[in-house]
Amino acid sequence: MTVINKTIHQLTVPTPYAVGDAHTYLLKGETLSLVDAGVNTEEAWIALVAQLKDIGYEPNDIEQIILTHHHPDHTGLIERFSQVERIIGHRNITPWIMRDEAYFKHFEDFYYHYFTLSGVPKEFQVFIERLRVPLKFSGKGELTDVIDEGDRLPGHSEFRVIETKGHAQSHLSFLNMVDGTFIGGDHLLQHISPNPIMEPPLIGETERPKPLLQYRKNITKCLDLGIRVILPGHGKIFSNLEEVVARQRAKQESRATKVLSLLRNYSHTPFQLCEQIFPRQYQLQLDLTMSETIGQLDYLEDKGLVTKTIEDGVFVYHAI
Repeated sequence: MTVINKTIHQLTVPTPYAVGDAHTYLLKGETLSLVDAGVNTEEAWIALVAQLKDIGYEPNDIEQIILTHHHPDHTGLIERFSQVERIIGHRNITPWIMRDEAYFKHFEDFYYHYFTLSGVPKEFQVFIERLRVPLKFSGKGELTDVIDEGDRLPGHSEFRVIETKGHAQSHLSFLNMVDGTFIGGDHLLQHISPNPIMEPPLIGETERPKPLLQYRKNITKCLDLGIRVILPGHGKIFSNLEEVVARQRAKQESRATKVLSLLRNYSHTPFQLCEQIFPRQYQLQLDLTMSETIGQLDYLEDKGLVTKTIEDGVFVYHAI
């Protein structure tokens, strides 16, 4: 537990993920709020309760939970706070915490269809059967309040809501307009680059989001918001925003340059590129590595550096 100031405490809980521990934030204001809720394991719950007790609170004292995004290591313990009056977040969180079966089927169908178009062989598509595995660490609940860009946080009017899609299509961050404190979820991390994870279009829509383009736009947007200190979902608190943004952009552009150099040698499907960029990881983390590869292709296409055709029912990318 870390005391940020009189109104914010950082609480840290373990996760089963490679990213390591996750942070939640206790906000004191007109309402006692928890921003994010860790992962749904007994170890995380015990750690969270102990840290609340250290600062004089019990779980039943929490009046509302505010979510930065829908990933399990941020929503997991919401169901343990059955007494909360409000659960607040982006509307795109709803199908995940409501366990919307129609949406999950839509999600799986999208991955199967788009990965087939991207040249992924059928024998690798068994990973789709594992897409729901992380849900065992996610919490069940229902949003009572939907918030979006420009809104003020209920009970904490000094915080403005900033849309920060990219890592997730439900991602929001919260900026204290008085002192520049930025509660950023997984949008800005000092030690790693957040994965721009591919998600399907919403049911009823046809165009898929392009998360890497969103992420670049939204980290750049942060440079003009007057942010002084970033309270992240993982890792250390930091204030060197310009340096971190520059590093994230440079890392992404370097990877895009590698993709472009491969395409200048020979045209490739997204899967063929993924095999070459991530030779050790792609079989174990196909969803993440393909999301990253497709993100780089989106970036290069947006820059007018590559084009794609469909050959035998598969996307083939060519350098221009």
